[in-house]
Formats: sequence, structure tokens, C-alpha cells
Amino acid sequence: MSPDTVLTEPEWRAREEAHIARMRPWTGPHQDRRSRGEKHPVLDFLFTYYSLPPSQLQRWQPGVDVLLTGEGARRFLDRTGYVETAEGVHADPVLPPKRARMARYAVSLLEATAARQPRLNCFGLHEWAMVYRHPPDQVRHAQLPLRLGSRGTDDVVESLNIRCGHFDAFRFFTEQARPLNTLQPTRETQRDLDQPGCLHVGMDLYKWAYKLGPLVPSELLGDCFELAADIRVLDMRASPYDLSALGYSPVPIETAAGRAEYARYQADFARRATPLRERLITLYRGLLSGTEVGSESQ
Repeated sequence: MSPDTVLTEPEWRAREEAHIARMRPWTGPHQDRRSRGEKHPVLDFLFTYYSLPPSQLQRWQPGVDVLLTGEGARRFLDRTGYVETAEGVHADPVLPPKRARMARYAVSLLEATAARQPRLNCFGLHEWAMVYRHPPDQVRHAQLPLRLGSRGTDDVVESLNIRCGHFDAFRFFTEQARPLNTLQPTRETQRDLDQPGCLHVGMDLYKWAYKLGPLVPSELLGDCFELAADIRVLDMRASPYDLSALGYSPVPIETAAGRAEYARYQADFARRATPLRERLITLYRGLLSGTEVGSESQ
């Protein structure tokens, strides 16, 4: 296979520098906080729940079908997944069996999600369900006060219908909150329930981007990361926690006005996520097509 795009050394170095500069406002402060032993209840999630280290997020990758030329390109050979030809260096597009299985699952999940209409009536109650009837010192962010106190938080959960369909949020519900959810998602039903309006589904586009390693262009990875970062802020602004000391104003979903505001943000994030999801589907499909052709020819 011949790469479709050829980048000279000045060209790929410029892209590399641009990506580093783009990601540094996120990676730099996180690394500084970590060196001081400080935690950030909003932004740490992007580097703890999601497993890509900051150093790898900041490291530029050209993506599949891109040939890097120039003597400097040989340093990419120190990374996993790159090969050298007479013309230059490029990412190896062949998916090993384990990664091919992951890719088939990922594209089926992404396509199933893309086929659904966004549902905008969950109102971020998953974060409330994670602290429902929990002793204050045992909640996930015990260092933060609850805006409405424990009793007020429980009242909101009991007065509004919880409609969370995302398993990776639902699995953190308290035992008392799980029966209150109108859905009971499992890992096995994820392809049936994930929908474009879900904040966690939008954030997970970042995961499906970095799962491809050097085969995803860093420009797409950066787009998915920035979407995840913006969604995470809403996720916590709509939570029961008081984040005013960190400079975040609440989206008070316990009120009708707050729920309407949340739904507007949700719809905007769903619109932003749509082209990113399509780009990932196209990328995954292309890689799987090459893998299947390669397998048939062996």
C-alpha cells in the first residue's frame, strides 16, 4: 500500500509543533498539578478515567496513509507501529488480530449510535445518582460541598425520572439509585442503548480515537479531546457539587430553567460530535477493509 499523502520534513514538523501547542494548555497544567499532588475534580477525569497519558496526547501522530520524508522522520521508528520504506516512514496500517477485534466492535457501536436521534431528557442526573443516599464522606468528590446538601440532593433524585442509558455512568450509581433508573444498561446492551445526546457517549469519541494509536491523525484526536473536555465541564456544572470555588457556575437541573439550559448544551454537543463520529467510522472502516483484504490474500 502506498500512502496517499506525502509530507516533507518542514511540513510534518509544522504540524507537530501546532499539535503540541494545541494540547499543552491541557497537558501542562495537569502535569504541574500532579507534580504538586493536587487534584482537580473536573479536569483530572480526562486523564484518569481515560487512559491516554498526557505525554502521548501531546505527541503528534500523522495517522494512516501519510508518508513522512526527511532524515528526521526516522525517529518515529522508535515508536511502536511505524515502518520504513525507501521513500520514508509511515504508520503500519495492518491491524493485529486483537486490535482488529476492537475495531470491529468500535465501528459497530459508533454506527449504531450514529443511526439514532439524540435523546435530550436525561438532564445529567447520573452524577446525582452517584451520590444518592451516600454518606457525605464517601462520595466521589468528598472535598466538594453539595450545592443542596445531602437531603436536598436525594430529593432531586427522587423527584425526577432518571433515564441514564450509558453503562459506564450507570455502573457508578449507588446501590439505592440503580432501581430508580428507568433503564438497566449492561455492557452487552451498550450497542442497543448508546445515543448521540448522551454526554458520556460524546466524550467516548476521544477513547475511540486514541484506541487506534498512531493510525489516527492527531488533528482528529485533538478535536475529540477538546469536545470531551467541553462536555466534561458541563457534566460537572450540572452535577450536585458546588464548584464555585473553582470558577464554575452551576447548571441547576433541579429547576425547569436549568433543565432547559442543559438540553440546549446537550443538543449542541451532539451536533459537534456528529462529524467526528463520522470521521472515526470512515477511518475504522478503511482500516478493517485493508485488514480483511490482507487476510483474504494470505
